[in-house]
Amino acid sequence: MRSLRTLIIAIGLVFLAAGAAADPVAAPGYRLETVSKPGAALSGLSRDGEGLLVTDLASGRLYRREADGELVAFGPVFPHGLDVIGDPTGPYRVVRVGDSLVVAQGWTPVDAGEGPLDHALVAIGEDGNTRVISSDFWNPFDFTVSNGTYYVIDSARNSVERMQADGRKQTLMTFRRLKQETTALQQLSPTEFTEESSYEVDAVPTGITLRDGRIHVALFGGFPFLDGAGKVVSAPETGGTAPPQVDVEGLNAPVAIAFDTDGGMLVLEHGRYNQREGFLKGSGRLLKIDKATAARQTILEGLTRPVSVLVWDERRLVVSELAGNLHFLTRKATP
Repeated sequence: MRSLRTLIIAIGLVFLAAGAAADPVAAPGYRLETVSKPGAALSGLSRDGEGLLVTDLASGRLYRREADGELVAFGPVFPHGLDVIGDPTGPYRVVRVGDSLVVAQGWTPVDAGEGPLDHALVAIGEDGNTRVISSDFWNPFDFTVSNGTYYVIDSARNSVERMQADGRKQTLMTFRRLKQETTALQQLSPTEFTEESSYEVDAVPTGITLRDGRIHVALFGGFPFLDGAGKVVSAPETGGTAPPQVDVEGLNAPVAIAFDTDGGMLVLEHGRYNQREGFLKGSGRLLKIDKATAARQTILEGLTRPVSVLVWDERRLVVSELAGNLHFLTRKATP
């Protein structure tokens, strides 16, 4: 259960009462617009035609944002609330799959009995009725779909699960615990960690995407969330026995990944962690990484607990924050 606790701590909600950091800043060449929904904890993002689909952990609702900019709730109210250590659970992500919308739902709130929609992938039909595709997960934090096959991150099991539309499931890969450098641990606590000691944490997979026949996964890394402990790894979509390939290292709690239309890898860092303050306000950022050269560009910084990044089109990106913010980042046209 350590990995379960790790993820909950990692995405633990600090509501608006905690205050926000300084406004996020976009890199030169980008324009930033921010839309806020007070009291919300915005999480998953996806595109549905010209509409933006958003999930809210605070209310258990799904929202659609059309061209007029208004967020309109729709569909059922999903289980939501606090878990055993006081952090939020609810619908993490919603994606259009054919005629249905599919939701990745977190596990049971502490003040409720377990229901059929908990820790499950749930389909919402055109008639509004729900159908559980599978509840054989511990914590399905993210997923992607290719040719009718679901690739699901189970953060609590440290695994990627491949599932068919009828619910048949197999574990595609399981991530080993990550060994932390002794020097980094001594900086964290010189008295607790000596030169002879070592420390391993759960990998905690979070974001997932498919590209060029490979599955790319962000590894958040477990408590104490050391600077630079996060990674992005990849493996063939078909699976295999070889360990995943490390594509990017030295990340600060990567929570989501995507590829833009130019082929650049986008990595959303949840932020830097401090033992007394938790994840530091304004320490989250969106990176663009050239896989060929490993060059990194920060295109949006000053974020506080960001969760998802969506490539809308060749110029526009969207980022969500648990504080109820949506950040729309637009690349300026070249003169």
